[in-house]
Amino acid sequence: MSASSAPVFVKESIGWSIALSVLMILAGMAAIIVPPLAGIAVAILLAWLLVLGGLAHLVFAWHTRTHGVMVWGMILGILYIAVGVFLFVRPIVALASLTLLLACYLLAEGVLEFILWFRMKHFPGGGWLLFDGIITVIVGMLIWMTWPSNTDWVIGTLVGISILFSGVSRLALSLRARSLTA
Repeated sequence: MSASSAPVFVKESIGWSIALSVLMILAGMAAIIVPPLAGIAVAILLAWLLVLGGLAHLVFAWHTRTHGVMVWGMILGILYIAVGVFLFVRPIVALASLTLLLACYLLAEGVLEFILWFRMKHFPGGGWLLFDGIITVIVGMLIWMTWPSNTDWVIGTLVGISILFSGVSRLALSLRARSLTA
């Protein structure tokens, strides 16, 4: 792409970026309004990823044909596929597992934020690490303490919030870019 075609490309892509932003905002709002459906969609997406990853492991194992690599690659591929199929068949159980895993992840992240804050507390802005760690641990504990009754809404709501804010930030960026190119 030449330097002269870059502004044209930017102008043409801004409309698509704005449209994508609006779709993301709508999808995020839908996920927040109907979190169980969004959570199950996440579980099914994870199931697809596991099955495809398992197939990739099987293909790789078959092509390596080295005894040790082939056997372990086949076992790993079959395990991926088995877990993926299980998630397809039992998406509610998958959602419950993902919710508990999310709580564990947030608790671990919060602890690591505390450790990082302890090492960087003398730097300007280091207090934000402590703040982040406290909030992350609180959210992790809330999810953990209300599990499994929160299974039907936690993942869907959090994914919805993430998609909504991604859409809003993309829209703001796109509108700003459009004003600069006008």
